[in-house]
Amino acid sequence: MSADLSAGRGAGAAAGWASGIGERWDNRRWHYRRSLASRVGLLTTIAVGITVAVLALGAYVTVRMQMQAAIDASLLDRAERAARTPTLTELTKDYSIPSWMLGAADVRMIFITKSREWRTFDGGPPLTLGQPELDVAGGTSEESTRTIRAGDTRYRVVAVPTEDGNALVLAQSLEPQENVLHRLGIVMLIFGALGVVAAGLAGWGVARNGLRPVRKLTLATEEIARTEELTPIVVEGNDEVARLSSAFNAMLAALAASRDRQRRLVADAGHELRTPLTSLRTNLDLLLQADQHGGMPEEARAELLNDVRAQIEEMTTLIGDLVELARDEPVPHVVEPVEVAEVLHRAVARVRRRAPGITVDVTADEWWVIGESGALERAVTNLLDNAVKWSPPSGTVTVRLEEGVLTVRDQGQGIAAEDLPHVFERFYRSQESRSMPGSGLGLSIVRQVALRHSGSVEASTPPGGGTLMTLRLPGAATPAARV
Repeated sequence: MSADLSAGRGAGAAAGWASGIGERWDNRRWHYRRSLASRVGLLTTIAVGITVAVLALGAYVTVRMQMQAAIDASLLDRAERAARTPTLTELTKDYSIPSWMLGAADVRMIFITKSREWRTFDGGPPLTLGQPELDVAGGTSEESTRTIRAGDTRYRVVAVPTEDGNALVLAQSLEPQENVLHRLGIVMLIFGALGVVAAGLAGWGVARNGLRPVRKLTLATEEIARTEELTPIVVEGNDEVARLSSAFNAMLAALAASRDRQRRLVADAGHELRTPLTSLRTNLDLLLQADQHGGMPEEARAELLNDVRAQIEEMTTLIGDLVELARDEPVPHVVEPVEVAEVLHRAVARVRRRAPGITVDVTADEWWVIGESGALERAVTNLLDNAVKWSPPSGTVTVRLEEGVLTVRDQGQGIAAEDLPHVFERFYRSQESRSMPGSGLGLSIVRQVALRHSGSVEASTPPGGGTLMTLRLPGAATPAARV
């Protein structure tokens, strides 16, 4: 039974805690559902309200303390002057002398004897004196100042000793002071409320006016999202909103460039794929027509099939290049220490099989990088294929690997100056290369692999002719630890 009760209490506590969290979360969501201008206006109003309240309270307390100090000083001065009057005893023997004759017309006066008997000089409500005043009359205290209540009125009471050993008590009503403080409080409340309202309106106006560029930026971005027209936004001023607009324009420019590259990639890929597909369809149609009319000679059939196989290999290479260029990962999925010299020798062996008439002169020092072996081998192979393609039938390709710098130089006619800035662009093919096989993606893959390995690649035309490709890969002469 007790366990059930404990479980019930625990469940109830958990439910209450969850309910509290939910209410706070709903309040926060409600707060953030409000517009930024309303939130700024509300926070401004709250801040001004707190400031006004603190200032009003400080002013009220200061005025109250100053007024009370003034009353205390006035009462003490009057009491001491009256107590020093030589004729005080004679004038108060029968307690019939009105208090105004003693210079205390706005106060009430009480005379306390040594025997602790007292009598007032006026007919006002009785004041209940206490031990502080009796101590003054008995000589155990020099003076006394405190506040007492008589009926509905509060009095400030001062007691001082007289020259004959008695005590004189002066009491002044605090009603005038309280009336002044009451009126002061009302005035402060009214002006404080008006100040808070004015501050709220001013905060709302400032927020609305200050956030106008943000609203314009929001409308512009919504228009861009709706129409997909990447038109730059007009930038006004040089404040934070202007910087945000400039950054947004830069993002639009990058997005437009990316979209243009995507469209160009799709168009170029479609164009490059159309040629081998058309040739492949033509060859297959020839085979079908030949089979329908009794076949064709074996040599012609073998030549046609070899052409079909070459076209399929070309399409496979093109699709592989497109897939390689479509990878968006900044680093490979699997990286490890790779010996570039070993990768280079494998690529050279492959190229020699493809072009047995070309001499490849290789000199490679040991160099290690952290990267992907397959991607590096593909990049090096593309550089060698490009050099072999442009070399004469019995030419020589010179390959050097020294301290992470791989150079590949052919004996071709070189690259024209106007084509050098574009040789690493996707599908770019110079006027001379358009009649040669290839998709224009090989060097683009080289640049992408170099960037993924924190390296670089560049093309140049050295003295003596030919083309020099330089691939730089950061690394070390000794293998690094596996990452």
